[in-house]
Amino acid sequence: MSAELRLYPDRLGKVPRTGAVESVQEAELRLDEPASSVVNRGFLERAARAYWRLITRLTLGLIRVTSDAGDQCVVLIGRPFVLLRFHAPEYEVSEDHGSVIWRIKRGILVSREGRDSGSLRLAVAAADGAEGRCRVHVRMEVQNFYPWLRGTGRFARVGVWVYAQTQQRIHRTVTRRFLRRLATTAAEG
Repeated sequence: MSAELRLYPDRLGKVPRTGAVESVQEAELRLDEPASSVVNRGFLERAARAYWRLITRLTLGLIRVTSDAGDQCVVLIGRPFVLLRFHAPEYEVSEDHGSVIWRIKRGILVSREGRDSGSLRLAVAAADGAEGRCRVHVRMEVQNFYPWLRGTGRFARVGVWVYAQTQQRIHRTVTRRFLRRLATTAAEG
């Protein structure tokens, strides 16, 4: 199977001094195969593994993804440095769309007020394509995330800048690389 990818501009929004942070990265895959080759649980599982492996590879193994009692943990080197702890992934799949959601439980990168409130979501949705090809809209989004790094009070002014220059930038870079590699993951289908 062959696949082409078109990335859309990021929707990061301004990092607020208080409240949740959100970001959205999107792309469109054009496939020679039916959308069902991508809109299924097997593809979402492969794509999810590819995303977590990419983080490990880009950080030269310093950041890893581990499992602990059904939760997924993003750790720096190893325990006890759990950067993010996610609840077990939740899959939703129908005929023309599917998603996997990781609800954020806690971690060093999550503020106290943000525990159990944010999520990371990978979604795919099929659309008709021209000339026998199908189009699949892919969306990776962070919703309702409260970063610890942003801080509170007086520090929030500086913390917003620090967060935007570090954690937000790293997430954006990793996600855009992941979306670029997704065409390969779809082609391997």
